[in-house]
Amino acid sequence: MRHQPIEIQTLYAELLEQLAAYEAQRGIGHLPGGFVTKSLKGHTYYYFQYLEPGGAKRQVYLGRQDAVLDAVVKRFESAREDVAEDQSSIQRLCALLRTGGALATDAASARVIRGLADSGVFRLGGVLVGTHAFMVLGNVLGVSWSGAGIRTQDVDVAAERRMGIAMPGEEADVPAALESLEMGFLPVPGLDAASPTTSFKVRGQGLRVDLLAPSPTSDQGPLMIHRFSAAALRLRFLDYVMEGAIRAAVINGGGVSVVVPDPARFALHKLIVAGERPAMQAAKRDKDLWQASQVLEVLTADRPGDVVPAWEALVARGSGWERRVRAGLEGVSALSPKTAEKVRALVG
Repeated sequence: MRHQPIEIQTLYAELLEQLAAYEAQRGIGHLPGGFVTKSLKGHTYYYFQYLEPGGAKRQVYLGRQDAVLDAVVKRFESAREDVAEDQSSIQRLCALLRTGGALATDAASARVIRGLADSGVFRLGGVLVGTHAFMVLGNVLGVSWSGAGIRTQDVDVAAERRMGIAMPGEEADVPAALESLEMGFLPVPGLDAASPTTSFKVRGQGLRVDLLAPSPTSDQGPLMIHRFSAAALRLRFLDYVMEGAIRAAVINGGGVSVVVPDPARFALHKLIVAGERPAMQAAKRDKDLWQASQVLEVLTADRPGDVVPAWEALVARGSGWERRVRAGLEGVSALSPKTAEKVRALVG
């Protein structure tokens, strides 16, 4: 692990601002289509033409050409130009960040994450978790990780069954979004053939998307997330890491606006998850502890004030939560005794 130069941290902050503005200004200039006209009996009519995820061409009739529709078309073309300028600026920032040593996500995973983002997954309550979130958090914290603990092609997205804020008519069709990428994603059958799939995988490759949802019990059956048109695997302790999630950016050829866990909650949650792993998942347990240790090392050195509220929120959930995290700290002690000691000094 190494700290990124202050110039790179500043560029990352600028990228976040530009992505936030880009998302907020999404309008007709971002729609994947364009206006076409048809002439019939001496009159001109406007249609909006676009491609569906499967590639089928569709046209929506808008009306006979007049000053109002002409203005709409003009606005559309202007918005397209603004979008192109915004995208160029974001790509330039990402190129500078990669050159300066910021953590970049592999091209295939970044393409999948962008597809999910464009479909609205993160706008509709999705949170990127797992190792890809760990990668993103490195840039959030201004550090670069290295080693096997940052390698994965599993894209894990967590979501509540329902959103806290009602958004009528809003949905993000995850299966359709993955199909539109034309990367060969197929649903992964579950152990129970009657249960809906919670995973999608590219045959013969490691690339995989898993949908997760928090559960108050050990029940790990699938749960339908209707706004995603897909089911999610229920997991305990997931609600804690989803609370207080923050806006961040995935860096590759461009930038993708995503939502990831708060760094302190991410680290403490990893300590819990490590202890819940069965013996056959020892490698994953070691990876959990290593990631937690790395994040806690940065936080205790640079942002110790972030650890205490995350700890307080955790212990408020019950003695079982605290016991699990303290057990996880024993694993951190084996990797970084000073880090574990600093955490114990902060939380008592």
